[in-house]
Amino acid sequence: MLGEKLRQHGSQVWLVNTGWSGGPYGVGHRMKLGYTRAMVRSALNGELASVRTENDPVFGLAVPTEIPGIPSDIMQPRSTWPDPVAYDAQASKLAQMFRDNFKKFGDVATEIQQAGPQVG
Repeated sequence: MLGEKLRQHGSQVWLVNTGWSGGPYGVGHRMKLGYTRAMVRSALNGELASVRTENDPVFGLAVPTEIPGIPSDIMQPRSTWPDPVAYDAQASKLAQMFRDNFKKFGDVATEIQQAGPQVG
């Protein structure tokens, strides 16, 4: 139903990382509030509609490569981790958790399953 409403009204949806960056809890750090504010401001001002993006290979999200006021190296979560292999393992684990959760809901439409995280 949400997808139908988004298409009907031509809405854009942006996910904003307000959580951890640079590693898991205890290793990484919280995303700086100033960066979060800059991301939200850019989304609300329509500035993200025309930025270049890169697709996340696991979650399928189109991630902006640059947002004014934010260092470009934090845009791709994998690049902020000191150990990219550890990031890949955590991303795969989270993707599998999403897929396992789909099973709780029985017959989920193929379109929705294909839009979800891809487990390698």
